[in-house]
Amino acid sequence: MSETAWILTASVLAVVLLLLLIIRFRFQPFVALLVAAITFGLATGTAPLDLVEQVVDRMGGALGQVALIIGLGAIFGEVLQRAGAAERLATTLVERVPDRYLSWALGLAGFLVSIAVFIDVAIVILVPLLYAIARRTGRSLLYYGIPLCAGLSVTHTFIPPTPGPIATAGILGADLGLVIVYGVVCGLPAMAVAGPLFGRFVAKRIFVPVPAEADAVSVTAGDGAEGPRSGSGEGPSASGGAEEGAADPLPSFGSVLGALLLPLALILGGTTSSLLLPEGAPAATVLGFVGHPVIALLLTCLYTLWFFGVRKGRSGKELQEMATKALAPAGVIILITGAGGVFGGLLVDSGLGEVLAAGMQQINMPIVLFGFLAAAVIRISQGSGTVAMITGATLTAPLLETIGASPSLAALTCVAIACGGTAFSHVNDSGFWMANRYLGMSVADTLRSWTVMKTLVGLTGLTVALVLTLFVT
Repeated sequence: MSETAWILTASVLAVVLLLLLIIRFRFQPFVALLVAAITFGLATGTAPLDLVEQVVDRMGGALGQVALIIGLGAIFGEVLQRAGAAERLATTLVERVPDRYLSWALGLAGFLVSIAVFIDVAIVILVPLLYAIARRTGRSLLYYGIPLCAGLSVTHTFIPPTPGPIATAGILGADLGLVIVYGVVCGLPAMAVAGPLFGRFVAKRIFVPVPAEADAVSVTAGDGAEGPRSGSGEGPSASGGAEEGAADPLPSFGSVLGALLLPLALILGGTTSSLLLPEGAPAATVLGFVGHPVIALLLTCLYTLWFFGVRKGRSGKELQEMATKALAPAGVIILITGAGGVFGGLLVDSGLGEVLAAGMQQINMPIVLFGFLAAAVIRISQGSGTVAMITGATLTAPLLETIGASPSLAALTCVAIACGGTAFSHVNDSGFWMANRYLGMSVADTLRSWTVMKTLVGLTGLTVALVLTLFVT
């Protein structure tokens, strides 16, 4: 067997090993990625001691910026969640929008909320609002639930500073400002198609009533969402960490919207300043500094801690507990990202990029489509969107380096990988069962609604990304 054939074979076997460890033997993805990376390194002839040094170096290199951004973003999201940001955004939009446009308002609410709040937490917090609206209008719960979940799904996987796109961009070396721009451009059509449009379609075919156990939840669309924040903490009305602030008034709509958009505005300002202003100009230096993703998230984190914490009378101990709680899940994502960087670095060093590039040229496959398919295969196999995105980025990174992709193409590839990590959610995905439980559906109806919605998000986003590649070099 030639060296090229062996490298390709070894990479396939390493991915198969990775999936077996996660799916069959229930390994933590961080450990599974490290085992697959070390196995691949040994199989391709790397000396054992050199391999250990490479693993350590790659782990540190992969986490330099990503760990800081994910950690700061997690604290930012936890503070906003405790402040009631999700409830305020959703209820304000619902109150101000006529009933016939409520599905669009809920899609937009989900799109904004998921900038900072994890999708599963947002579903738990906002689902009582869906019950109230569906009860009032008499429509299927899917008419409102699908648009909200589509908006949450898009931002959670397409747009930094959420962990998935941050990790993917870090492995690919993509510019976060461009990832935000292309994530929004691809995400809004995906939200529209998979949310209000598909929600209207599926609600005519599957009527999902408000679950009987939700009758005890006293929420109305115009009550400022006090129900979800002051509920008993049982069943669908529980809001996780939000109960600590149950007695606090909800923040203003403007303050929440400003906090959500602040990091995006700072990062985009840093990206555009480097393109529009001469190098070394004082304004370019200032904008580049505050627009660096780490500084942008640090400033945002400090602002939210003060505005929604200190200013509201929270003690230093409470704020410390918030930050500690936020960093627990962030730590797992950081480690998985680092292990993905190790695996990707070994793939690059092996020359896999040249092998894949040659094969893609023969079949004329765009790198954006390759990234989507790589993530989608992992997504279908093991369920986790974050693991699928990180692994898809790991397999795609050698190609980007080989072809010398432009910053725009790298950012679009990042979005396409996110699309693959979003689509095809089924019974091995925890999100599938959250939708099944909180929307009160059968497994068959969850497949016909949630799974199709997630797939439409991924395919619509991919379609827009492919069209955009025609205009970037």
